[in-house]
Amino acid sequence: MITSEVLHIERSNYLATVTDLKSQGYEMCIDVAGVDYLTHPGRELPEGVVPGRYEVVVNLLSLGNRSRVRIRVQVPEDDPTIETLFFLYPGSEAMEREVYDLVGIRFKNHPDLTRILMPEGWEGHPLRKDYSMGAVPIQFKSVNGAG
Repeated sequence: MITSEVLHIERSNYLATVTDLKSQGYEMCIDVAGVDYLTHPGRELPEGVVPGRYEVVVNLLSLGNRSRVRIRVQVPEDDPTIETLFFLYPGSEAMEREVYDLVGIRFKNHPDLTRILMPEGWEGHPLRKDYSMGAVPIQFKSVNGAG
């Protein structure tokens, strides 16, 4: 059976905590995701955790210990940045680029923080809750003189 736990850590302790977890045998970074809580500011968090607009969620796996850990870090709207995990887990590079591209959270010291899904000239971050969806007008025309 694989054990699992969730850690809510301060952004300032993020890199040190992940470094410590890697030394404990969490050899795989399974996922890095970004969440925008603009429309859910009152979500449930453990006592003492100050909610930020954004959250970075990292899932680490230890095959040897048969355990996984989910790390949740609050990221404020006025400074949506966090350290990169690239130098600990090189496979996190593309996942961090995706979070940057779609949510707009910047990863400090990332070797190539460029768009990965959207075109380079794209404005904005499509998974932000305040991102304008826009609209394309649809024009209908009659077929064979009907309607």
